[in-house]
Amino acid sequence: MWVLQAIGLFLAAAAWRLTGSRRFGEVLIRSLSTKNENLKNIAGILIVRAGKKAKPLLQDALHRRENLPMTLWLLADLGDRMVDKEIQPFSSDQDPKVAEAARQALRVLGSNRERH
Repeated sequence: MWVLQAIGLFLAAAAWRLTGSRRFGEVLIRSLSTKNENLKNIAGILIVRAGKKAKPLLQDALHRRENLPMTLWLLADLGDRMVDKEIQPFSSDQDPKVAEAARQALRVLGSNRERH
């Protein structure tokens, strides 16, 4: 039952924020690959709400090419311009979904830059 899994995600997010343990944050990162869209979206929201604490986990996932294109979008949602250089190579990825996600992420980061 996905509702119980969702509760587990909220608990993992709370434990991650309280303890700073990567293990709890990695639970959320792994949940990005689930087939259940509800769980995937909940995990994504909780990751972005963690703010800067999420950046190292998302960067690790990016380097391992895990959960692309979702990882690209989430990195852009954090709004940290320093990830431009990490996202840029994915804009010419052979997988068209990954390439498009990278281009969208770069646009988001660019529009955030214009507002600030």
